[in-house]
Amino acid sequence: MKKNIFDTNFIATIKLLLRRTLVLQEFYSAFFSRKDAKFLNHKTQSNNSNFLCVFAHPLRLCVKPLFFLFIALLISQASSSQTWIWYPGDYEIWLSNQMQNRRTDRGTFFPVFWKVDSHYPLMDFHKVFDLKEQEEVSIYAEGQYNVKLDGKPLEGTPTKIMVPAGKHKINIKVFCQQAVPSVYVKGKTIVSDGTWLTTFEDKEWIDETGKTSDISATKWLNAGYWNFSRPQQPPSKFKLPVTALKAVSKQVNSNSILVDFGKETFGFIKLHGLKGKGNITIYYGESKEEALSKDGAVTVDWLTINNTVAKDSVMPLSKAFRYINIVRDGAVHFDDVSMLYEYADIKDKGSFTCNDEEINKIYDIAKYTLHLSTREFFIDGIKRDRWVWSGDAYQSYLMNYYLMNDNRTVTSTMYALRGKDPVTAHINTIMDYTFYWFLGIYDYYLYSGDKTFIQQNYDRMKSLMDYVMGRRNSDGLLQGLPGDWIFIDWAAGLSKKGEVSFEQLLFARSLETMALCADIVNDKQGATQYKTLSTDIRKKLFDIYWNEQKQALVHSRVDGKQTDNVTRYSNMFAIFFDYFNEQQKQAVKKSVLLNNNIQKITTPYMRFYELEALCAMGEQNYVLGEMKDYWGGMLKLGATSFWEEYNPEKKGAEHYAMYGREFGKSLCHAWGASPIYLLGKYYLGIKPTSPGYATYVVEPNLGGLQWMQGKVPTPNNNIELYVSKEQVKIKGASGTGTLRIKSKTQPSGKNINTLAKGNDIYEITIQPGVEYIINYSAK
Repeated sequence: MKKNIFDTNFIATIKLLLRRTLVLQEFYSAFFSRKDAKFLNHKTQSNNSNFLCVFAHPLRLCVKPLFFLFIALLISQASSSQTWIWYPGDYEIWLSNQMQNRRTDRGTFFPVFWKVDSHYPLMDFHKVFDLKEQEEVSIYAEGQYNVKLDGKPLEGTPTKIMVPAGKHKINIKVFCQQAVPSVYVKGKTIVSDGTWLTTFEDKEWIDETGKTSDISATKWLNAGYWNFSRPQQPPSKFKLPVTALKAVSKQVNSNSILVDFGKETFGFIKLHGLKGKGNITIYYGESKEEALSKDGAVTVDWLTINNTVAKDSVMPLSKAFRYINIVRDGAVHFDDVSMLYEYADIKDKGSFTCNDEEINKIYDIAKYTLHLSTREFFIDGIKRDRWVWSGDAYQSYLMNYYLMNDNRTVTSTMYALRGKDPVTAHINTIMDYTFYWFLGIYDYYLYSGDKTFIQQNYDRMKSLMDYVMGRRNSDGLLQGLPGDWIFIDWAAGLSKKGEVSFEQLLFARSLETMALCADIVNDKQGATQYKTLSTDIRKKLFDIYWNEQKQALVHSRVDGKQTDNVTRYSNMFAIFFDYFNEQQKQAVKKSVLLNNNIQKITTPYMRFYELEALCAMGEQNYVLGEMKDYWGGMLKLGATSFWEEYNPEKKGAEHYAMYGREFGKSLCHAWGASPIYLLGKYYLGIKPTSPGYATYVVEPNLGGLQWMQGKVPTPNNNIELYVSKEQVKIKGASGTGTLRIKSKTQPSGKNINTLAKGNDIYEITIQPGVEYIINYSAK
């Protein structure tokens, strides 16, 4: 899709350039105004002074043109930003329905098992404009529509209208059942964008006197939009891009051909020069064993061919595979086989490299895994489900912030997961997945600073939380009720009975999210209510589940009594949620996280959080070894993407089995890509401390590495960092950072102000746009 060249990063760069120029101008002007400064006077006291004097005047002259250039760019951006618009969330819900219902199993349609919502079929869009001169406006719509100018209907279905000079209101009402009602408006200054207001019920009628009803109770929201910037590119026509790829090798047999594309991939198989009469079966496999298993392959295509003239044939549905086994019978022939690789065109902004080549390989495979699982939305895995699961998506959000920083896919996924009111079940039917949806909003605001999304979705947040609170028991706690799936993790023998501590912990964090968002939308009563509730749940978490003898939170309470079982889940989350005090953190690290008698975690899903908790406790050396053992273990078995689950005790094709099926396991699962997040947040150590990286902290930890370098994306370009045992180089594009390092000696460098915090910890302020080179001695 065509992109606006004046994107946010470009504008941010211009802003930064303008700020720096203004600062320099003030500095040089101040110098120029000094009594001893004489412009072009060789009697000035030094060459440096003369140079500054010479430079001041032209610099002053360049500020004004730069300022007007910046304004011109903003105007240019605004005038070229017209796009198709719709009711916020409706397109995402519609698109997710298209995507998630493409799943097949052995050729059989396999739909989701939770409530599927739909878009509103009738939509009203409006905006008020104040024109200096009359303007011709073109209108495009998906669906039937009518147009009102200043409340008066225009005849027919106009594709062009003339709007006179002055202040005017344009209303466009659109009906469309099969796709999302949407409009594209293009004039010189009148354009469709996110500033238009929209509603699915305008509550407007005309009484017997001809008077229009009071519509002050109508709920209006800012229109939703993406980058559909051309009228010939309506939202319903969107498809992911594809590119042709050839196979790496082919093994031809008497009536079959085994094709290897070299690594895990996703797309459409294409048969070239297909001719003859007979049948073809294509067995897809993430492993060679799966592709060769006619009874076990999860995805299959059956084709009946009757071509007298050779022609190419592309399979109708995209699928995940590395290998395909094409079996033919009858007089069917084809010249070649290739694929159309389907992908989301999202570029990497973050990066990580270090002296350890195995870690570099793990990072690269993690990137590829996340990209494969990033499609129209963040999905779980590309072979089997291809669905939007809230728990999987939550981890993808966090990894995304350290690699692509693509806010659009985050918000689209959250819209798709939330759906519409009324709420009749937990998200994906899973209690913990409802809470991950709230946690996703908490983190999204921290990393993006985007208040608009919260303002647009606060009502949906409230109704979902109302559903949750309506399912509390008499003690104000949550436990599984009929229809609830208490998931937590895939773990043998994991009890879901009673009031599980992990669910209460996520509940507390979700209430904290609600309190934060209530403050943002100025819902003072809601903020007070949610803060009180979250404080109450956090108190109960320790009153009910903390076991002093075990020095840990127990797993659950059943019939009013603590169970004897301790699991890792609630304990590790309480560490990085900062719910434990320092003494409790150290106790839990010893009694739970580093205790081999506590049931081990075998899914990358929960290994993500286990290793995060250890990193939050400063155990980067230990975690580095775990990454090399766990993710490195998959690499040693030939993985080209990371798996849904990995158990090093399994052998050979045993690794591919799951869910009671020989090849049920996904070998490309988003939650397997967690090293992206761990290396960015806990080794480079970069994280926001206020929304949108207005302030941030950098706490690098080599964790046994000799050196590392990388970039972490922010809303306004990257934070760049290089760290060795002797030197730190850092540059942030915007915001104010705090570099916090441990050093045997006081750090030194040009233009740095070092603050000693004790225990060999030093802090250095990082100003935007300045590169700092700091010499220190790693401790």
